[in-house]
Amino acid sequence: MLQKSTLEFLTQLKENNDRDWFAANKKAFETEQKLAKTFFTSVGEQLGRIDSIERIQIFRIYRDVRFSKDKAPYKNHFSVGLTRTKPMLRGGYYLHIEPGGSFVGGGFWEPNAEDLNRIRKEFEMDDEEIRTIIAEDTFKKFFGELKGEELKTAPKGFDKTHPAIDLIRKKQFLLTRSFSDKEVMAPNFEENVLITFEAMRPFFDYMSDVLSTDLNGESLYN
Repeated sequence: MLQKSTLEFLTQLKENNDRDWFAANKKAFETEQKLAKTFFTSVGEQLGRIDSIERIQIFRIYRDVRFSKDKAPYKNHFSVGLTRTKPMLRGGYYLHIEPGGSFVGGGFWEPNAEDLNRIRKEFEMDDEEIRTIIAEDTFKKFFGELKGEELKTAPKGFDKTHPAIDLIRKKQFLLTRSFSDKEVMAPNFEENVLITFEAMRPFFDYMSDVLSTDLNGESLYN
């Protein structure tokens, strides 16, 4: 399980986000980073028992500030991304540890133009299955609704009066579930993370089926 010291370090980092403080506290950072990596690795191993994971990426603490107005050099969180095995399995899992802002996420952050158009075409043709998935009790309990950036109007080539335009307008397809600091520190947090990941599977499996077939339902990879 994660340690209280990890959240305490991240809180201090948020209050002292500069290179001098970080250099003076480098050993503390390395200790907490190691604890977080151990936890993330365990989550990845457990997830690999119920899904096929292609890649586990533990993100660096250092921010790329070249094109950002916020010049703080460090992130105030530890995080990991876990990608399903392509091309047949689509979607990615994400775990974010931050004092007062921890969450489990997943979905499709930046689908390429071809995938995005294929998803929209599927919604245009038949939105019954996706609506059934996002209306299911567990989905609503954990994630509330399907989130993500969307266009203000219909994308080019789509009817703005289409009954599924609320889904067609989306540019991202994201699921998130927040956790309090108390929940993050609980002995069953890893179990709750994995349960949350597993609750994403009906959505992931649907999207995988869409993205691995053409509009006639024929496999793209036979």
